[in-house]
Amino acid sequence: MPMGRPPTRVRFTPMAPVLLAASAVEAVHLAPAVSRLAPVRRLACRELAGYGRPTHVALTFDDGPDPEGTPRFLKLLDQLDVRATFFLLGSELERSPDLGRELVARGHEVAVHGWYHRVPWRPAARRDLAELTRAADLIATVCRQPPRWYRPPYGVLTRGLRAAARQLELRPVLWTAWGREWTAGASPASVHATLLPELRAGATVLLHDSDCTSPPGSWRTALGALPRAVERCRELGLEVGPLRDHGLR
Repeated sequence: MPMGRPPTRVRFTPMAPVLLAASAVEAVHLAPAVSRLAPVRRLACRELAGYGRPTHVALTFDDGPDPEGTPRFLKLLDQLDVRATFFLLGSELERSPDLGRELVARGHEVAVHGWYHRVPWRPAARRDLAELTRAADLIATVCRQPPRWYRPPYGVLTRGLRAAARQLELRPVLWTAWGREWTAGASPASVHATLLPELRAGATVLLHDSDCTSPPGSWRTALGALPRAVERCRELGLEVGPLRDHGLR
């Protein structure tokens, strides 16, 4: 064995337990976010995923209201005779309050998507509650419809967000099918093909009526795919509507 310097012993400094404890706290904080994974939602978190009554498909939209995209969805939904649930960002509703009121006037349901579209990776219970309260209060005030549902941005339901939603009596709902219209190269055909395997009894569909957190114009791709998706549900004998009619507890 070649001679050399003796191995250096690694010693834990007084900071090591602190860092380990901090990592453990963050792990606990993020643990509920595992429900974002499709197999977990499908097998272990069916109610959180949004599986509802077997004759119904819930149609939901995230990230609005958007002055460019949302009115076009409203027009198309009227033509299709479909009502939906719109998960609103407080920061976007503050910019376009009239659109929020129009959503409700057209018979749609409004729900909470948070104030900002971001993931709180680090635990901060007061911040989570404050931002969620701010968004829920604005939606209730502007739209005159108290929100019942909450969907965290990116589907990342942290421990703090879950606790805040519970305190505000908001029911978290993710999705069982999404169009992924925000991916590079997406088209109405690719969105429909992505949705198709999951357009089944009790599904909750996620699309976006805004591109505020997506590539510019991606909402147009979702808009183009919507008629075929609704038609497919009706071919299967499924009613398409908002979460309020989905049979979730």
